[in-house]
Amino acid sequence: MHPLLDQINDPRDLRDLDNQQLQELAKQLRSFIIETVAVKKGHLGASLGVVELTIALHHVFDTPTDQLIWDVGHQAYGHKILTGRKAQFHTNRQKGGLSGFPKRAESIYDTFGTGHSSTAISAALGMAMSNALQGDPRCHIAVVGDASIASGMAFEALNHAGVTDTNLLVILNDNAIGIDPSVGALKEYLTKVTLDHAPETDNIFEALNFSYTGPVDGHNLPELIATLQDLKNQKGPRFLHLITKKGKGLRQAEEQQVTYHAPGPFDAATGELIPSKQTDQPDKFQDVFGKTLVELGAINKNIIGITPAMPTGSSLKYFMEAYPDRGFDVGIAEQHAVTLAAGMTTAGMTVYCNIYSTFLQRAYDQLIHDVCLQNIPVIFCLDRAGLVGEDGATHHGIFDMAYLRCIPNLSICAPASLSELRNILYTAQLDLDGPLAIRYPRGRGTQLNWQQEFEEVSWGKGRTLRQGSKIAILSIGTMANEVSTAIELLDQNAGLNPAHIDLRFIAPLDTSLLAEVFENFEHIITVEDGVIQGGFGSAILEFASDNGYAKKVYRLGIDDRFPEHGTIAELRQDAGIDAQSIADFLKNLA
Repeated sequence: MHPLLDQINDPRDLRDLDNQQLQELAKQLRSFIIETVAVKKGHLGASLGVVELTIALHHVFDTPTDQLIWDVGHQAYGHKILTGRKAQFHTNRQKGGLSGFPKRAESIYDTFGTGHSSTAISAALGMAMSNALQGDPRCHIAVVGDASIASGMAFEALNHAGVTDTNLLVILNDNAIGIDPSVGALKEYLTKVTLDHAPETDNIFEALNFSYTGPVDGHNLPELIATLQDLKNQKGPRFLHLITKKGKGLRQAEEQQVTYHAPGPFDAATGELIPSKQTDQPDKFQDVFGKTLVELGAINKNIIGITPAMPTGSSLKYFMEAYPDRGFDVGIAEQHAVTLAAGMTTAGMTVYCNIYSTFLQRAYDQLIHDVCLQNIPVIFCLDRAGLVGEDGATHHGIFDMAYLRCIPNLSICAPASLSELRNILYTAQLDLDGPLAIRYPRGRGTQLNWQQEFEEVSWGKGRTLRQGSKIAILSIGTMANEVSTAIELLDQNAGLNPAHIDLRFIAPLDTSLLAEVFENFEHIITVEDGVIQGGFGSAILEFASDNGYAKKVYRLGIDDRFPEHGTIAELRQDAGIDAQSIADFLKNLA
């Protein structure tokens, strides 16, 4: 039961509560988050760590007039619950339900969308500067994690904010971990700053012209409220350094912070994870990448692995554990990761740079100028390509084919299976003469026995998976599985006998295979798990136009919108690229 929490309909209801009531509210809020996430899943640890801070902020400041931004949105579950969304919180990250991140369209209390990291200070500063020009005295608060504040963009914003007189409060939520443990020199600096040892000299934030307060115990609610009330009345850019514990209030989440960042189902009473009932499941694409790279690292001593703050999610952790001197987590620094990879490659190393598809967008300039323009053979492993599911619009990797295939010198491929990913990773380190992007999805494949002897992949060549007549379906990546299932679903009486070609490479295109397709089939259908505009299907249309083929090309993919959150199956159905939708399209075409 949560009797006090049940009385909170918006932050105004917090402001008449005394310290004892607020501390009781913190217990109930923490309990409610644990109970809900245990069943519905989601990002647990980060929100548990800021329960007291969330209550204190809404108690002290006049939100939403005072503008509050959470960076990243993993911290914002308590915020959502206290701002009128408690009754809907069970729909968090489900199709048609609440977003797992702050979202401007969802609530006036979500002043800025924050799915990616390190953006809050820039956004809050922009708001503060605009309001200052309008004579508006409201306060602007950015809550930033210690992993996020080490990002280049956060430092750019701090550098600018320090020479303004804006009403800006930056709060550092220092818990020494993002998803994986924080890394870098700034992390080492923060580690030395404890509740018992405040910085006396060489304070990096004071050097940037911020008024520094801290460190403060982020779980001591009365002290936190008093500190915020004092800071509220100060002027100019202020910096509050909080020490918190990720997963606070659930023993397992405190002790196993990486696992309980987003733990899946667990027992709310005991905290123990609930094991999956399924056995003998195929491995995830991420694990095939990680385990294969370990094997290749034993063969090729020049192999390097790089990831920006995602060693566990990308499974580069296996390589980092096996070869600690050759595996690098560079923190939330995608631009640096890309150019670091380029520099190491020029010095004779074979570099696999693993970045989630959605996060490579943050390093587009470096990809073009520092890698592709110089034709440096960096191997980019684009994890979470395609629709990713419950993390939603900010995390879908649906733009990579469109934004990559326009870049000269860059090869782009998409394996359809776990074994094919393994073999492409192997082939890439043999004699690569330019940069390569390998895109693959989140989650499990379909093969149990993928770890076979390595085979070299025919570069730039597609393959015919099924012979047929009149209709040819061209797929890329794991969309081959949806197409194969769609063909199986066809009514045999419909008289359809489509051919199925897995093109495998978006660049270079297999032009000889495509010429055969356009010369021998009446209808050509492309299927992709990316945006239609500029993507795989567009590449096929360009080939047809350039070579004088006037046949109709039907493109199936994600139309001109940002897909929301839901399961991957639900989102594919919405986009019309699941097996049943493809089968229905074929029947209508006939």
